[in-house]
Amino acid sequence: MRVGFIGAGKVGFTLGKYFCQHQVEVTGYYSHSIQSAGEAAGFTATNIYADAGDLLAESDVLFFTVPDDAIVSCYEALRQEAGGIQGKIFCHASGAMTAEAAFPGIEAAGAFGYSVHPLFAISDKLHAYSELTDVFFTLEGSVARRSLMLEWLRGTGLNVQLIEAGCKARYHAAAAIVSNQVVALFEEGQRMLEECGFAPETAGRALRPIFLGNARHVAERGPVQALTGPVQRGDTGTLAKHLDALNDSDDRLLYILLSRRLLRIAGEKNPGYDDTSIKAFLEEEYRKCIEAAAAEGCRAGRKEEAK
Repeated sequence: MRVGFIGAGKVGFTLGKYFCQHQVEVTGYYSHSIQSAGEAAGFTATNIYADAGDLLAESDVLFFTVPDDAIVSCYEALRQEAGGIQGKIFCHASGAMTAEAAFPGIEAAGAFGYSVHPLFAISDKLHAYSELTDVFFTLEGSVARRSLMLEWLRGTGLNVQLIEAGCKARYHAAAAIVSNQVVALFEEGQRMLEECGFAPETAGRALRPIFLGNARHVAERGPVQALTGPVQRGDTGTLAKHLDALNDSDDRLLYILLSRRLLRIAGEKNPGYDDTSIKAFLEEEYRKCIEAAAAEGCRAGRKEEAK
C-alpha cells in the first residue's frame, strides 16, 4: 500500500522513516508549512505535496499526523475533493481519540478510518524511528478492513494490539499514568531532596540510579516482583514518619492513596501477608486527610461569604 502523510511533525517524521526502511512505499508529505513538508520529504527521500488532494489521489493510506484538534477539519477538507475518498484508508495517531470521532461518516463515504497509536513518547523526530520495533501500537477502527490493517502493520515488524473504541480513554489514561504522571512523582521527590539541602541538579542526579533501576526492574520482572519498601514490609512506623514529613495535605493524600495501591500489590507478592495493621493505619490516615480537606473547604467558604 502507498502511504502518505498529512502533517510533518515528530510522528510523521518517525512513522514515515520507519515505513521507508521496512519496504513500504511512502508517497510523501503535505503540510500547511511547505518548509516542514520539505524537511520530512528530504528525511525520508519522498515527495513534497503542495496540494493535499494530489497526495490523496496518489496514496492508498493517509496518516493524519497533525495535532488532535486539527484532525477532523483536515479530514473534512479532504472529503470535499473532487475525486472523493472512496476506497481510501485514513489513520490518525491520537491516543485518546477514536477513529469514529476523528473521521465522522467515513464509512458512509466508502472509506475506512483507524487509530494507529504508538505506546511511546516520540521526543526526537530524527532518531525515534529506530526504536519502534520494541514499541507496541494499538489499532482501533473500521471493522471492514481491520484484519487487513492488522496484517499489514505487523508485516512491517510492528507489535500491534487491537482495542475497541470504548477502551480508548482507559488505554490512554494507562499510558499517561505510566508516562506523564511518573514525571510528577519524580519532581516531587526531587523537590523534597532540595528541601534537605541538595542543589537542584544534584538532587536529580542523586535520584537517577534508583529511578532508572526501579523502572528497569518493573519492566523486566513486573510490578509485583519489583515491589520493595515499607508497605511491603508492613512498616507502619516508617510510613508514619513519611507522612509527618509531608506538610502539604495534597502530598499526604497522594502518598496514602499510592500506599493503599501498593498494599494490594504486596498481597499478591506475599499471599500470606498480614496487612491488618498497615491497612487500618492507612485507612485512619486517609480519614484524617478527608476531614482536614473538608474543614479547609468550610473555612474557605466562610471567607468567601464574608467578602
